[in-house]
Amino acid sequence: MRIVLLGPPGAGKGTQAQVIAGQLAVPAISTGDIFRANVSGQTELGLKAKVFMDAGDLVPDEVTVAMVKDRLAEPDAKAGFLLDGFPRTIPQAEQLRASLEELGHGLDRVVELVVDEDELVRRLSGRRMLVDGEWVQREDDKPETVRRRLHVYREQTAPLSGFYDGEGLLSRIDAIGSVEEVTARVMTALGRTPQPGQPSDS
Repeated sequence: MRIVLLGPPGAGKGTQAQVIAGQLAVPAISTGDIFRANVSGQTELGLKAKVFMDAGDLVPDEVTVAMVKDRLAEPDAKAGFLLDGFPRTIPQAEQLRASLEELGHGLDRVVELVVDEDELVRRLSGRRMLVDGEWVQREDDKPETVRRRLHVYREQTAPLSGFYDGEGLLSRIDAIGSVEEVTARVMTALGRTPQPGQPSDS
């Protein structure tokens, strides 16, 4: 299956991507991993991206999309994949569709993890990391920062929900509950039987 996983920060995308990809026996592909692989491997696209990243600028869509297309053309993704973190905008979604058509494929399903904003703020602002023996809150996990991040998501990425709904590809999934419960809902939406034995927390 060829799947895109959508959801705001704190919805559990990273965890679900790994679990669901494992159950479907397809690679979980994140744009972060793709960027790191291209930059560390000093590929032509990686070198292009590094110029923008070093300047603190966003990497242009055409470079990002080209990296994703190259990754989706690799042997392990021929039978399917789960994309996490891409596309982020409607123009990227349109370019992804064109790239997949060139590869002779199309998306099977887009899964959106839905979580109430107050719950997202609670989850993210409750995270702590250990620094010099003390548990401290990261700057980008403070409630006011989290709400700004969610605002950016609503403006830039949330419109993808309507875009893919219009394409008849979207399944909205309630992402409140244990990892196992959410995975079961996703697998049911994909028409697959959930596999037992997944962890109940992240």
